[in-house]
Amino acid sequence: MRAAQITAWRAPPDIVDLADPAPPKGGVVLRVLAAGVCRSDWHAWTGADSDVSLPHVPGHEYCGEVVAVGAGVTRWKTGDRVIAPFILACGACADCAAGHQTICADQVLPGFTAPGAFAEFVAVAHADANLAALPDSIAPDLAAGLGCRVTTAWHALTGRAALQPGEWLAVFGGGGVGMSALLLGRAMGARVIVVDVVPEKLDFARSLGADAVVNAATEDPVTAIRDITGGGADLSIEALGIAETTVAALRCLRKLGRMVQIGMPAGDHAAMKLPMDVVYSGQLAIYGTRGMPAWRYPSLLNLIAGGRVDLTPLVTRRIPLSAAGAELAAFDGPAPPGVAVITDFLT
Repeated sequence: MRAAQITAWRAPPDIVDLADPAPPKGGVVLRVLAAGVCRSDWHAWTGADSDVSLPHVPGHEYCGEVVAVGAGVTRWKTGDRVIAPFILACGACADCAAGHQTICADQVLPGFTAPGAFAEFVAVAHADANLAALPDSIAPDLAAGLGCRVTTAWHALTGRAALQPGEWLAVFGGGGVGMSALLLGRAMGARVIVVDVVPEKLDFARSLGADAVVNAATEDPVTAIRDITGGGADLSIEALGIAETTVAALRCLRKLGRMVQIGMPAGDHAAMKLPMDVVYSGQLAIYGTRGMPAWRYPSLLNLIAGGRVDLTPLVTRRIPLSAAGAELAAFDGPAPPGVAVITDFLT
């Protein structure tokens, strides 16, 4: 199979021919229909993720068609169109039984701890516990874009912080997660403010229906959000993983507000100095989130298939496998608005 393989940190991935994967016990092999290129893949490409060793095939946002079924799989057969969370939980431990698959101690992560989906085929472990049927009405390019950014935003808004209709939602970061939170938040009846420093991303947020945007390069986002909302946001989403935006996401909240840390703190931002006096005096709640449990896929897929939210504007670039390296490198700076998805694995 053709695959994009990282052989040196920050170097363009090599397009190589590798052996097709075999289905693991309890797992399947998918023919990859589409694969998203995400900032988390950039962390792997730069060497910042300790789970990744070279050579390595990245890619953790994907959908595909089942082409091989391993021993013990009961729910899936060849020809099924499916999607999977990027955290493949074991499905058998106490955490999985309680519905908390994202903290499973025996999880497998294609694109990080296992070969990923920047390839024609990908092996998916624990298929019965993790795969979800992909409705015919959802195109593969959109489905791949759901894999990390949309699902993480959905779980943050619904499974962690319980966004309510009429609340003010402040989103820090106008990338894939941030735009997903914007679209989902509006579908849930919230009023949404998007904060970024790139005018093009703010323009994109306006085009997607943001109630307000704030350019943090030219004005203080905390003051701006408090003015717009008349006292502060009810819920803030931090989608970048850096100290400056995490602090602002806390300071912009009204009393009893909630903040969800979605952005992955890494490198110099792994340890942050936070305004705990604000947390104390405002009686704020801070949530961390990573991925989405597999059992929550139907609620999101039904929302999309039922026409309750249109996520198609998120996918702005459909690229061949050979262009994956350029998309990874683009995350070194302000990446273009929208999501890039690999849809051509032959060129």
